[in-house]
Amino acid sequence: LREAWRRIEAKGYRIGNVDVTIIAQAPKMLPHVPQMRINIAEDLGCHMDAVNVKATTTEKLGFTGRGEGIACEAVALVLKADSQ
Repeated sequence: LREAWRRIEAKGYRIGNVDVTIIAQAPKMLPHVPQMRINIAEDLGCHMDAVNVKATTTEKLGFTGRGEGIACEAVALVLKADSQ
């Protein structure tokens, strides 16, 4: 993440916001969400308020529901650094 962001930032972009969804049956993610937000914000050089992290399950469906793995989806709004 850090290296990818370094390259994007070098092209004159900044983070607008980031939305992350963690998909896992276990472990419970809620206790870890605040630190995840801090870590992502530090890595991307943005304010923690621009980072949203949430967790959900697949109600025991698929590989995540069987506890065989964890999935993650992330979307970022990337803006030209000179735009408001």
